[in-house]
This record gives sequence, structure tokens and C-alpha cells, in this order.
Amino acid sequence: MLHRQIEQRLHAAVRTVLPDADTESLLVRPCPDTKFGDYQTNALMGLAKARKMNPRQLAADVIAQLDVAEWCEPVEIAGAGFLNFRLKPAAVVQMLAGAQRGEHLFFEKTSRPRTAVVDFSSPNVAKPMHVGHIRSTILGDCLARTLRLLGHRVITDNHIGDWGTQFGKLLVGWKRHLNRAALQANPIDEMERLYKTVNAACDADAAVLETARQELVKLQSGDVENLSIWREMIALSQRQFDEIYGRLGVKFDHTLGESFYNPRLKAVAEDLRARGVARESEGALVAFFDDIPALKDHPAIIQKSDGAANYTTTDIATLEHRLQTWQPDEIIYVTDGRQQLHFHQVFAIFRRGHAALPTRLAHVWFGSILGEDGKPFKTRSGETVKLADLLDEAEERALKVIAEKNPELPPEKQREIARIIGLGAVKYADLLPNRQSDYIFSWDKMLALQGNTAPYLQYAYTRVQSIFRKGGVVGGGAPEFQLTAPEEIHLAKHFLNFGIVLEAVAAEHRPNYLCNYLYDLAGHFARFYEACPVLKSTDAERATRLGLCVLTARVLRQGLDTLGIEVSDQM
Repeated sequence: MLHRQIEQRLHAAVRTVLPDADTESLLVRPCPDTKFGDYQTNALMGLAKARKMNPRQLAADVIAQLDVAEWCEPVEIAGAGFLNFRLKPAAVVQMLAGAQRGEHLFFEKTSRPRTAVVDFSSPNVAKPMHVGHIRSTILGDCLARTLRLLGHRVITDNHIGDWGTQFGKLLVGWKRHLNRAALQANPIDEMERLYKTVNAACDADAAVLETARQELVKLQSGDVENLSIWREMIALSQRQFDEIYGRLGVKFDHTLGESFYNPRLKAVAEDLRARGVARESEGALVAFFDDIPALKDHPAIIQKSDGAANYTTTDIATLEHRLQTWQPDEIIYVTDGRQQLHFHQVFAIFRRGHAALPTRLAHVWFGSILGEDGKPFKTRSGETVKLADLLDEAEERALKVIAEKNPELPPEKQREIARIIGLGAVKYADLLPNRQSDYIFSWDKMLALQGNTAPYLQYAYTRVQSIFRKGGVVGGGAPEFQLTAPEEIHLAKHFLNFGIVLEAVAAEHRPNYLCNYLYDLAGHFARFYEACPVLKSTDAERATRLGLCVLTARVLRQGLDTLGIEVSDQM
């Protein structure tokens, strides 16, 4: 891509002037304000400061060695040593023509593919998936899609909660209170009822709590009956998971739950003890972090005084397995912000045994979903919102809008468009904010056809398709671009930043960058559409403008697909 080619020439020029300079950090990025140019770098100021040089003089010396004339107008120095690059129209046209021929779509596959494991969603067995799972599921899926699009090897792993103390209570409920007909009709609701019934009984009667503990011990000891019931719970839960993931278009390469690692936990604890990473304290095995200020007052229990393991032990075992099995360059954990301390501890423990290992460990955390009252998003009765109910409501609300706007569409077509619009609206509303911020869930806002919403972007796509239908165009456009109108030029240059944005999403794990890029693209297209007639223009203009329409549709479609959002030719 152009910015990368300019970057490579910049690196070569800097090495000529400063042979010892590390050029890896010399980045060329879009100008925040296009009146200064199309691309910019501020990296020379850092190099000059480190060497106590005049930054503007260094910039002038670099420009003297910099040959980018085939793509750019003369490079300008601004401020304390910024370099501003303004693209020549011919270079932009060349990029458009390459995209039109299918050589690229303004991004390129990496020449150095990495292996990344993405751990996301992670619902609990025997419980309904709720609104809290949507952030992890959608964010993790988007990151996996982005990395794959850029040519990396991605392994997705759904670390489900299928082991732990809740199963003792569930086993008591299953044996004493199970309604088989209800289980067959709605297994998740019935298992949730069993858990709530026994949990309340445990609070009221210590004998019931003790029975639940005994059932758990029997399960953990390999009791045939309890294992059989437990496996049935998992199978029934997986059906629910698969149905929701199918609706969301989310797929996993592996679903290795907590139970998968259970046989490894004692060995993990003994290994940490043997290497001095953890030591005994009040009968428990504990990792202390006296050398890490942020964790100094937060030791992590590896093994409880009764010999039981916990989440920390399981996550260490999980890390070990992933490293041995997939040799990843990066492992990404997508969870809510409340788990920041936990993963800080897990990563610190792991690093003590693998200090030289280059694998990057990333905790991609996110904020909460709030109702319009600013409090955690709940149903009117105060219950947690079930994810299936949320998706149903999204489709129903979208269907109502579509039926009003396009009553002539066949009912089955209305329902299909409503599915695409409703689910897309929910996903986009979740991906648009800075992931570390809480956001307010608003049906009216997310389903609006105006503003930074999925329906607005999906409508921009359908608008392009309507141009093709009206003009009887198949494929549209031609590789001969002649950019004259300012709106044509602004739209064309915006295409060129698509790859930069995708790479930033992958590097910083922030899909909101892509959301905002696509919103800006739709805005550029709207201004182009208003100022530049397409079908009524002259032959030369028509070819160029149809070509820009084709590329707009392709970039919108690819960008939305990377967010996990579908498009429709009609709305």
C-alpha cells in the first residue's frame, strides 16, 4: 500500500543520514487535518531529541535523501519537524485501478503472519447466555476476523465454565426436582430453575449444602452416575450456545472448558511450588508479588488449604496447554474489566517461568452495558436480560420499521432484512464505543437510519446497489479513473486508509477504529452522491463515478463483514 511504500523510502533515507537509527518506529500515518497533506510522520523529532540535534535540520537532511516523487508532491516540513506528504492524483488513480482489477482492496496480507489464540465468550454450562456475554462474543469475533483478514493464523477457543462448585447444587436438583418434560421443552430454563431451587435450599438448610458438597466430590472423583448427568448438562447447554452463535455468525475452532484442564491442575501447582513461584502460606499454596508494586498487596492463591484448585490454577494450565499445542505468538483474552486483577496475576505468574518467551499476552477488557437510567442493563422486573430474548427483540423492532417503510416487500424478505438490520444494530452499538467505556443501550439510537449506526452504514451500501439497479449496471465502473470533483478525490483518498485502520484494530484490539472509519466512508460517499451525478453524467465521468460506487460498496461490505455485520441489497 502507498503509505507502506512511502514508509520504506523514509526508512532508507533516515538510515542514510543516521546509519545507527532504529527505523522500526518511523511510521507514516494519515494527517489529522487534510489541509496539511495526506500522510504525516512526527518520528524524526524523537530521533533528533535523542541525539540533541535540531529536528528541522534533521528533517531537511532526510528530505534531501528521500525519493518519493513517483507518489508525492514535494515533501513539506512543518512545525518542529513534521514531514507532510501530499499524494499526486496519478498515484491515487493507480491505487483505485489496482483495487478495481481485484489486486487488493486497499489493504495487504502480512508478509510475517503470526499465530494468535483468541479466548472469548466463555458462557457457563446450565445457565442461559445473557446480555453480559454479548460484549465478549462480538468483540472477540471481530478481533479474530480482523487478524484472519490480514493473513494471520487465528485459533479461537471458547473456554466455557463446565466445572466447579455449582455442579454439586445442580446434581442435587437433578436428582430431587427434575421435570423431564420441562427439560425437553427448554433445558436451560429447567436447569436454571433447579439451581435456584437448590441454592435457596442450601441457604436455608446446612444439610442440603452438605449434600451438594458430597455430590460435587462424587463428580470430581469420577462417579459414573454424576458424570453421566454432568455430560448431559453440557450437551444440552451446548445446543443453546450453538443456536445463539449460529444467529450471530460466530464460530469457534475449539471449545475446551475448565474440565479439560482439571487433570493437569495438581501438576501445575507442584511445578509452581518446585520452581519457587509459589510457596505455602497458612496451609495454602500462594504466589506473592513483592517485586510488582501494583500486585504487592494482592497475592494469588494457587491451591486452597483443602487442596482444591481455582480459576488461577486453571488459567495457568490453560496457558501451558495453548503454548505447547499451538505455539502462538499472541494470546488474547476478551473479558469484562472486573477480571483485570486476575489476569495481571496470571500473566505475572506465567512470566516467572517463561521470562524469555516472546509470546504476547493481552487482556482485552471492556466496560459494562447500562440501561438508559445509567444503571446495569436489566429487564423491567430487574432480571438479567437473556441474550436470546435480546436478539429476538432486535429483529422484531427492525421488522416493525421495515414493514412500515417497505410494505410492498414479501413477508419472508422483510423478515430476512429485519434479521440483518436488527442483529447488525446490536453488534455495531457494542463495537462502536471505546471498549473500556461503559455504554448506554438504546434501541432507538442503535436502530436509527441517521448517525453512526449499523443501519446507516447498511443503508449506504443499499444506496449503491440501487444505483446499479437503476442503471442496469452489472459490476459497474472501469479501471480508467479521472478524478476532478473535490468529492471524488476525498472519497478516493479515504479508501487508501482502510488497511491502516485494519492494522490498528489488530494491534490495539480496538474495533471502534473500524466503525469510525466506515462511518466517515459513508459520509464521504453521501457528499459525493449529492454533488456528483452518477447515471446522468457524461461517459468519462460516469465510468469514474460508477467505479467509485463499486469500490465504496466493496469496502463497506468488507469492513462490515470484519465487524461481523451482514448487508442487504434492499432495506
